[in-house]
Amino acid sequence: MIRVLLADDQALIRAGFHVLIDAADDLQVVGEAIDGSQAVDLARRERADVVLMDIRMPGVDGLEATKRISADEDLAGVKVIILTTFESDEYVYQAIRAGASGFLVKDTEPADLLQAVRVVARGDALLSPSVTRRLITDLARRPERAPPSDTSVRALASLTDRERQVMVLVAEGLSNDEIAGRLFISPLTSKTHVSRIMTKLNARDRAQLVVMAYESGLVTRGALGG
Repeated sequence: MIRVLLADDQALIRAGFHVLIDAADDLQVVGEAIDGSQAVDLARRERADVVLMDIRMPGVDGLEATKRISADEDLAGVKVIILTTFESDEYVYQAIRAGASGFLVKDTEPADLLQAVRVVARGDALLSPSVTRRLITDLARRPERAPPSDTSVRALASLTDRERQVMVLVAEGLSNDEIAGRLFISPLTSKTHVSRIMTKLNARDRAQLVVMAYESGLVTRGALGG
């Protein structure tokens, strides 16, 4: 059973999600939070697997709450899906940087939302191709980039030449199958490379790899098409 926590300051939205999620045989709502601070407390107390997190809430907002969950070792297994009515590049970037594993707009179809919870709960990133493209475009438009840290330089140095190739393609938004086709390898080999890269770089998911590839200098603005 996947344990889900709802975090939204609007009672009607929480109620709608609650009914939808509890109707699924493999999902269970274990708590409701009206702000980010309560979301962090409930995530810890209820041992939630996935938090559906609104961005705009009074007091501690969803982005700050996501950062707190991501930084807490006791909550290492908790995945966050950001839910918002605002389909903004900046929100996508901030949500991924904060530690979110997924990003959905609130008008997502019910079946897609339920599947999103399942995808994130099993440890995969929930970033649709369109969201990945927006993230890449947003990164490419950023005029300045902080110099890579010594840690990120050392981590990148641990990658093999093939792994660096694969990471660049991940940063372009390619799927495992597309990477396999580009490099003339099997999809399973492609998936294995991506998994090893994530392990070496201690990355949560593919979305974070996109950010790390850009911010480390492995991928340049030109390479991202910006």
